[in-house]
Amino acid sequence: MNELELIKKAQEWAVEHGADLAVSLVVFLLIMLIGAFVVKGLTKMVGKLLSKSDRINETLERFISNVTNKILWVILLMIALPRLGIDIAPLIAGLGVTGFIVGFAFQESLGNLAAGLMIILNAPFEKGDVVEVGGTTGKIEEINMMATTMTSPDNKKIMVPNSKIWGDTITNYTAKDTRRVDLVAGIGYGDDIGKARDLLVEICKKHDLVLKDPAPVVELVEMADSSVNFTVRPWAKTADYWTVYFDLNRTIKESFDANGIEIPFPQMDVHHHGLPASGSVS
Repeated sequence: MNELELIKKAQEWAVEHGADLAVSLVVFLLIMLIGAFVVKGLTKMVGKLLSKSDRINETLERFISNVTNKILWVILLMIALPRLGIDIAPLIAGLGVTGFIVGFAFQESLGNLAAGLMIILNAPFEKGDVVEVGGTTGKIEEINMMATTMTSPDNKKIMVPNSKIWGDTITNYTAKDTRRVDLVAGIGYGDDIGKARDLLVEICKKHDLVLKDPAPVVELVEMADSSVNFTVRPWAKTADYWTVYFDLNRTIKESFDANGIEIPFPQMDVHHHGLPASGSVS
């Protein structure tokens, strides 16, 4: 078939099907144009509805809005493509096989995605919380669907995969308004137990940041190898935890020194038995 014959056949096809193709193309474009406005409006409406809920945080709101947008675009294409005479059934079947292959290849990433969704839904922590997750301690800076970004106490940026977080113990240090401060104060075996306890109770009561309720607990907890140990357990606001911890340690040392109470060093008594008499060793 030469070029003239090809051109002739193309002209015949255009005369026979051109009008239908033009109409189909116009209908396709109109559906896509109108659909684009509908998708945008519905996505925006979903975002507004989610933002009104106190149970949905910003990350979950953004995720649901994005998923809604993608689903609406897929539906729009499934409506519009048949107008061009495209059979979408084989396309859907092909997407199913492709989805299985992609899912198998990216199963670790999908695991992080699923874990991220669980974190967002259950909200064990929020941005700004100080937590211990996946063996790492730090302040939460960002939560997305794949990983959580934290800042360590020494100001390092750390990204932890969500699967490591959700599959491990999560400790949130700032979830509650108050925290108990746990201290141990040791005195010598020759010191006055009652006097030491009274001093510890007074130290806790005088500190401005120690809460009155619940009241501090000061009790003798252990007779150790080198000291008699008191457990000191005051309560403080979470934001004041480390201030109270450091202040009380310093004040206990100063108060014990001022009142003649010994904070003993570890020590060991060694007894020798059966040593030879003096001068008997040749």
